[in-house]
Amino acid sequence: MMEVFLVGGAVRDELLGKTIRERDWVVVGGTPGELVDQGFRQVGASFPVFLHPDSGEEYALARTERKQGHGYHGFTVDFHPGVTLTEDLERRDLTINAMARDENGQLIDPFNGLRDLEQRVLRHVSDAFSEDPLRVLRVARFAARFAEIGFTIHPSTLQLMVDMVQSGELEHLVPERVWSEFEKAFRCSIPGKFIEVLRQCGALALLLPEVDCLFGIPQPEKYHPEIDTGVHVLLTMDLAASMSAGPNVVFALLLHDLGKGLTPESRLPSHLGHEVSGVPLVRHVCERFRVPGAYQDLATVVCKLHLRCHRLLEARPATLMKLIEEADLLRQPDRAMPFLQACEADYRGRKGLENRPYPQAQRLQLALAAAQSISAADVDISGLQGPQIGEKIRQARVAAIGDALNPAS
Repeated sequence: MMEVFLVGGAVRDELLGKTIRERDWVVVGGTPGELVDQGFRQVGASFPVFLHPDSGEEYALARTERKQGHGYHGFTVDFHPGVTLTEDLERRDLTINAMARDENGQLIDPFNGLRDLEQRVLRHVSDAFSEDPLRVLRVARFAARFAEIGFTIHPSTLQLMVDMVQSGELEHLVPERVWSEFEKAFRCSIPGKFIEVLRQCGALALLLPEVDCLFGIPQPEKYHPEIDTGVHVLLTMDLAASMSAGPNVVFALLLHDLGKGLTPESRLPSHLGHEVSGVPLVRHVCERFRVPGAYQDLATVVCKLHLRCHRLLEARPATLMKLIEEADLLRQPDRAMPFLQACEADYRGRKGLENRPYPQAQRLQLALAAAQSISAADVDISGLQGPQIGEKIRQARVAAIGDALNPAS
């Protein structure tokens, strides 16, 4: 007889009192033909998943998985009607994700997920956890998502993650899957925890050696009371999340100080020119994980220009205009807000300085609005040609910025 169970995140989040974002269902004792006959639409390539004809929610046949090769795709899947609910739940990553509810609402919890939920523990279900290297990133992401309510990783699970990294299994992950986990983690309330966990298990050194090497690199205590560059990076990411900045901003902050990893030891703790030297590293990371262009563009601009944004309170109108041009804010005005959020998070993401104001943001916004108010139609370009026209418009915008910042009394 075919039975249907609510599984995974929906059960977990309901028990945590959180809003359920989506519901996933497992069908036990059913076949693809039976679901199709009931109006379900089949999707999925590696195993059958069906969309409910009314709700559109996903229904998957109960299945087991067996490791056959390396990486995320190295599995054979069995979804015959004899697969039990417990067998299906056993293949899942964490005990808190291996609970189900039957059609009467009864909780089914064969792996003590409720206990771990109450104790705020992220614990693997079985040793089969080690068969999927992506789970190292998933656990790090759950740690970031639930850190604010006290979740920690069970020592045995963390050790298993260490063993997986050392086995070389993570080297078989495809870039798109890694980036997908990264992007989800950057939407979490404490995204720095994601990086911290990856570092604990050794995955950060493998996936992002440019970031991993920042831990232990000193900065001038006068400007960075936390001293450690890696610690500063985590502080900026978490501060950005607290400002409700998007994942693009968090990603930019992850990479904004990569240039400090290139500073010769003889020059420490000074990092003169790190913002420029870091740009090629930002591009290399983005190429490695096939990061979307908009993310790469923002990360590059933040890396290159964040220090100059901090100095805007003393900047002349022409200097402000130059920053606006280099950040391409006239052509892409929607970039202004995430750029400023990243710069503010960098400025405040320092031990004991989290609450200091950042008036530089308002100054740049005022300058940008003034520059945007000037178009070619507002400027007398008679008798001018080619570059002369652009320069005349630019001069008018610089003048408008000066008027906006220093209005006549």
